[in-house]
Order: sequence, then structure tokens, then C-alpha cells
Amino acid sequence: MKYLYLWLDLGSFIIPFLFSFHPRLKFYLRWKRLFLGIAVMMCIFIPWDVYFTVQGYWGFNPDYLSGVYLFHLPLEEWLFFICIPYACLFTHYALLELFPKMKLSARATSVVYISLVSVLIVVLWYHYTNWYTGLNFAYALLLLGIVYNKRADILQSFFLTYLIILVPFFIVNGVLTGTGIEEQVVWYNNAQNLEIRLGTIPVEDLIYNLGMLLTVYAIMEWPSSRNPALKS
Repeated sequence: MKYLYLWLDLGSFIIPFLFSFHPRLKFYLRWKRLFLGIAVMMCIFIPWDVYFTVQGYWGFNPDYLSGVYLFHLPLEEWLFFICIPYACLFTHYALLELFPKMKLSARATSVVYISLVSVLIVVLWYHYTNWYTGLNFAYALLLLGIVYNKRADILQSFFLTYLIILVPFFIVNGVLTGTGIEEQVVWYNNAQNLEIRLGTIPVEDLIYNLGMLLTVYAIMEWPSSRNPALKS
């Protein structure tokens, strides 16, 4: 299906964009920080993406693309780094607006953080030679460490809403990796990952998505408080 990846990008973006102007949500007021965060994130993830594509660690099926490329990446992949964070961060802030008390306790946040970091370290120890696993987990460890030590309070809501965001993530990423279609839109070289799939999705994608969204979210929230302490 030609343009499938483009339709997934636009389909993910259009509803959050339209509801950005809802009188209660007013997500458009966050655009300046949001797009700053997206720009910073793209400065990290685009070179990473280009390198992995050139090296053949992953790639894109031209049958599902528009055929427009920039720096070895299809137009749809560039839009992915704009549309998906927009939709996910909109969901995060909409949930906080509707359920302002929806956050983990300070103790629960620390438990999740320590558990997650422990798993990342163990997997990284044994599989650092797999490029996707190694770079992905190392970046997540670095980012989580910085955020936890400087703005741990923002993790209290992020960890919780991230679980909800995983629902559309599994739908969109599932299609991209071959669920319900004849071939994969995005294919992976299994020599560079753990070869563990959740359905059709490489397990590393969960951490990749977390790193991408937390980068944007941390930039958005960084100036809002100087108090790094967890809030009970």
C-alpha cells in the first residue's frame, strides 16, 4: 500500500492537533517548548537513524513510501519524529489536565526507576555488542540518570502516562513492523538486536520510544521548576 507510512504519521497527528485548540486543553500554548524539545530530540535521533540506515541495521520498504528521501531517510521517517512525539505529549498533558492527581508516589517512582535501570544495565552488560540494543539502552540509561537526579518529579507522571501511550504505540509500531500487512514497512537486522519481538515489534523499540519521548518531555518541563525533589 503506497503511502502507508505517511498515512500512519498523519493519522497519529491529526486528532491531537485538532484538539490542541480545545478550550480546556489549550495544548497550543505549549508549542514553543514542545517544538524546542522535538528539535533537540531530532538532533540526537536523526544522525542515529541515518547511521543505522546506512549501515543496514534497519531500513524502509519502498513499497509503502512516497519515494521522497532526505539524507538517506524517507520523508515519512522525518515526519515520524514530529508527529509521534506531538501525539504522545498531547496525550500526556491531556491526561494530566483531565486527571491532575494521576501520578506515582515518590517511593513508587524510585522503585520503577531503579527496576528499569537495573534491567537496562544487565541487558547492556551481556548485549552491548548489538548496536541497536547497546546504543539504545545506553542512551536511555544516561537520560534516565540525568532526569532522575535533576528533575525526578517529572517522572512521577511520565512513567504512568507512558504505560497508556504504549497502547497507540503498539498499534502504529505494530503496523510499521508488519502486523496486518504483507511485508514490514520498517525492517530490522536481527544481528543488531535481541531478536525478541512483542508481536512484530522488537523489544528495544519500547526503550527507543521512551528515550525519544522523555527527551522531548524533559526539555518541555525543565524550566518549570528548580526543585529536583520528588513530590509525595
